[in-house]
Amino acid sequence: MFLNCKTWFSFHYGTIPTKDLVEKGQLLGLKAMALTNINSTADCWDFVLKCQEANIKPIVGVEVRNENEFCYILLAKNNAGLLAIQSFLSFYKQRKLAFPNRPSFESADIWVIYSFGNHPELDQLGGQELVGLRMEDLNKLSWQEALNADCWVILHPVTYQDKTNYDLHRILRAIAKNTLLSKLTKDDFAKPNETLLDEETLVYAFARFPTVISKTMQVIKSCSIEMEFHIDKNKKHFTASEEGDHELLRKLAIEGCKIRYGVKNKKAMDRVEKELSIIKQSKFNSYFLIVWDMLRYANEQGFYHVGRGSGANSVVAYCLRITDVDPMKLDLYFERFLNPNRTSPPDFDIDFSWKDRDSIFEYLFMRYGRQHVSLLGMYTTFQRRAIVRELGKVFGLPKEEIDELVHKREWSAEDKIQRWIQKYGALLVDFPSNVSVHAAGVLISEQPLNQYGVLELPPKGFLTLHMDMFEADRIGLFKFDILSQRGLGHIKDALELVLRNKGKHIDIHQVERFLEDPKLADMIQKADTIGCFYIESPAMRQLLGKLKCSDYITLVAASSIIRPGVAQSGMMKQYIERYHDRDKVEYLHPKMKELLEETFGVMVYQEDVIRVAHHFGGISLEEADILRRAMSGKYRSENKFELMREKFFANCRAQGYEEAITAEVWRQMESFGGYSFAKGHSASFAVESYQSLYLKTYFPCEFYVAVINNFGGFYRTEFYFHELQKNGGEIELPCLNHSDYLTNIMGQQVYVGLIHLQGLEQDFAHQIVEERQRNGFYKSLNDVLQRLHPAPEQLNILIRIGALRFTGMDKKTLLWEANFRNKRTEKDDPVTLFETEELKFSLPDFEKNRKEDLRDELDLLGFVVGDFYELLNREHLKGSILVKELTNLLGQQIKVIGRLVTLKETRTIKKERMCFGTFLDVEGEWLDTVHFPPVLRQYPFQGGGFYELHGRVMEEFGVYSVEVTAMRKLGSDLGEN
Repeated sequence: MFLNCKTWFSFHYGTIPTKDLVEKGQLLGLKAMALTNINSTADCWDFVLKCQEANIKPIVGVEVRNENEFCYILLAKNNAGLLAIQSFLSFYKQRKLAFPNRPSFESADIWVIYSFGNHPELDQLGGQELVGLRMEDLNKLSWQEALNADCWVILHPVTYQDKTNYDLHRILRAIAKNTLLSKLTKDDFAKPNETLLDEETLVYAFARFPTVISKTMQVIKSCSIEMEFHIDKNKKHFTASEEGDHELLRKLAIEGCKIRYGVKNKKAMDRVEKELSIIKQSKFNSYFLIVWDMLRYANEQGFYHVGRGSGANSVVAYCLRITDVDPMKLDLYFERFLNPNRTSPPDFDIDFSWKDRDSIFEYLFMRYGRQHVSLLGMYTTFQRRAIVRELGKVFGLPKEEIDELVHKREWSAEDKIQRWIQKYGALLVDFPSNVSVHAAGVLISEQPLNQYGVLELPPKGFLTLHMDMFEADRIGLFKFDILSQRGLGHIKDALELVLRNKGKHIDIHQVERFLEDPKLADMIQKADTIGCFYIESPAMRQLLGKLKCSDYITLVAASSIIRPGVAQSGMMKQYIERYHDRDKVEYLHPKMKELLEETFGVMVYQEDVIRVAHHFGGISLEEADILRRAMSGKYRSENKFELMREKFFANCRAQGYEEAITAEVWRQMESFGGYSFAKGHSASFAVESYQSLYLKTYFPCEFYVAVINNFGGFYRTEFYFHELQKNGGEIELPCLNHSDYLTNIMGQQVYVGLIHLQGLEQDFAHQIVEERQRNGFYKSLNDVLQRLHPAPEQLNILIRIGALRFTGMDKKTLLWEANFRNKRTEKDDPVTLFETEELKFSLPDFEKNRKEDLRDELDLLGFVVGDFYELLNREHLKGSILVKELTNLLGQQIKVIGRLVTLKETRTIKKERMCFGTFLDVEGEWLDTVHFPPVLRQYPFQGGGFYELHGRVMEEFGVYSVEVTAMRKLGSDLGEN
């Protein structure tokens, strides 16, 4: 009887979680329910699955609205009807059109239900068109009308659970309208009776109109939705058939194996054959071939990529050049990637440069058809800060009070409104807020995607399915992860710069040569890795130093143990200790030695979690992989995590393990399972790290220019300019005759790009470069004025930074002359064919002032080009030591002057704030500091700049740092902090 139920996926309207709606229906003994969210079918398959589990007949449809205006309900009689409904929604949403007042469907597979009083004339209704009656409509309907028309059905909307959630619904409407709760009109929100009732109450209300009840039952009986859950619905064949796919994949894999391993490597060939057999058995041939084809296209276009994820565990993937990680060399756990019990496809994460990924998306849409390809959606949810801010606005708090509450982690309500914010804020946590786009997921389906969901066209410009990864996984749409990262942009651009500047072509895929290079080993051991993907952060450089890491295998481990779960559980420290002193290796149980000997008894990789769960805890490989996924947050809501935990402990008890040992093994698994990497993932990261490090070691200037131009490193741009200069780059301030929009390099000479000039308009910056390329160098100030017609404020920026120094005139003279001569050229001014004569007048000689130049650099670039310690009064350096002297001062109290680079805040066991700082000393060497809670409270950080630090020199595994006991911020020599 319930043909109009909404969940919280009626965004900013419904308040009922899908699970709760079905559970309530089951509790009331309902035999059928229809899910009709507003303009959305986002959770329809979750609803169908949960209804099937609760023995309730699921009906799927949609409530169509234009803002506040209710248009009609659409109900799918079958899957063809759902396809038509979702195609209808997609058409109007993609074009951002209002929905029609009366839809025209050729399909007879859809019921259209209008509201009473807002429907076509009864004698004009089509066979599939109905009119819904609410209980309050019954007084307006005569018995004669009900008897003479076969179009009436019960339409009792379900929007919220109870009075509290009715208030929450009204709050959501105010948030959606961006208005005060008190300013809502009755048309803005639902009526006060839209809750789920028992069916007897509803039938009793309509007892006078049995034909309405019977017609409603007829509609319910006519609807049926089918779905085979967890069955692969991706594109089935790459070629014309499954056998054709297998033959092509086998041909490519064997050819690749001969290239990768040589023609006589029987062990490698056997592994390839074994994998091919499992791939064929699991029907994943097309999945591999689609990825291979995408990368073939990428290579043709010169798009650099890295394949990672658990796909790096596959020799076939290695032979197809999907990854550059050799699984046999690393003894990677193939079953983590693919095993006969696994129903979901293997997991390839393919990284492209941030500049190239959209082109890959476009290729996939063209290659497989827009009906079959989309980006994967996701749902943003309400979280604490946004909740406080939105509720504060709804209840009319002033902005200052809202800001104060937002920045308080905990607060006691001082008045009624703050109590409301706390009460309703707690209910809003994790509520879906709106549809967004998954960071990487792409779907390629066999059937049109509208069979499964609505396709919208967000600002990004690529069709996106209204479905998150969990919903897609349930129905068997398995995503391809196509990511973008700046690190690949660094590598790609560096290769182009080396070719252009040095005339050298580098095959960056010669990874084996890099792994054996002693210079690279030395760079890693010294942690000289600034700018290199994944190994440049302060924490990672410290870890490399503590491990004395100088080889690929150790770097692979480091890429995983740096993850938060491993570090916070204390296992990272254990690993370092055991790495240096094998006598400290202890195993919780003889079985654990067998499983974790390679990593000294410490779980480092996701494979370790699977291996221990399977061999120690007696859980099947398939269940162990589910446990691993649950630990990363997937399936937790479905209680699979708890089920696996209970099974693990029960199995361990059955095998006679001591409870304390079992509990400690579980703690170690759980503490980092959600953050750890697959070993193949770590290995892929390590390969990219080596590629970056090779470029940094042998071509540092080109490398750092590439890092600067991609704006994506761990540190601020100024520190990459610092490293560039430290490695021999001769950095020049922006110049009209030499700078491009991005930073460029010729020989060792580097010109800062115009993009870095704050306040310089982008179009004007491009105009400067394009005009120079067309008509040659600028010759004088007059030439600049006539060719560029710059606005006065734009010209002043260029003069202040020294971009017109080619004129031979000092900045002050240029500013005087420019502001005297420069007049805005109107668009209709005549263009002169000849240069106009320059006005001649004399000015006094102006005194040059280095401090003024530095101030201009700070104002216009945000940093200084050159030695930033020029900004500091040298008197402050008296009595301070240098970073290179720390090794001789262990345990001693010292004073050191540092320029703040970055800091990382964390919490102690007692939840107190503490910080790790990173500074540069006067010689440009990197300094790490520790600021414990009492010191941090007394001496807080006060923004960027120079600090005088006092503290004790500490050492751990050969890495030196300073435990700060006192500090103060120093003013610069320009009189600024």
